[in-house]
Amino acid sequence: MREIGLVSCTKSKLETPARPRDLYAPSTLFTKASQYCEQIHDDWYVLSAKHHLLAPDGSPIEPYEKTLTGATASEKREWAAEIFQELESAELLRSDTTLVFHAGKAYYEELVSLLRDTGVAVQLPVEGLLIGERLGWYNERIDSI
Repeated sequence: MREIGLVSCTKSKLETPARPRDLYAPSTLFTKASQYCEQIHDDWYVLSAKHHLLAPDGSPIEPYEKTLTGATASEKREWAAEIFQELESAELLRSDTTLVFHAGKAYYEELVSLLRDTGVAVQLPVEGLLIGERLGWYNERIDSI
């Protein structure tokens, strides 16, 4: 079984263009989630409110101010449909794949409903945890690896 980590973008960003893995590095939560993904999962991607599915070492992108938190249901559905298409194009919606969301509800709720009829498995290990609880969750697991 192949595991793919999906880490949501964050409000905190560098002030200059950077690769996705670096652009969100000012966020401790993003840093911990991406470290965990690199150590545990086979591969990982960033879920960007603006740019959709990003490879961590992809081309540099400009800082931006956009989030799905507070977006309308229609905006979230449209965003999720685009992510779904990109996951499909990347051949990540297969029965031998588990998508592991390291993201808040705004970044997975609509997408998970689209994934139900595919063969892909879904995990939400930090579902319902507050930011501080998520940091603790990652710290416990990163330290023990």
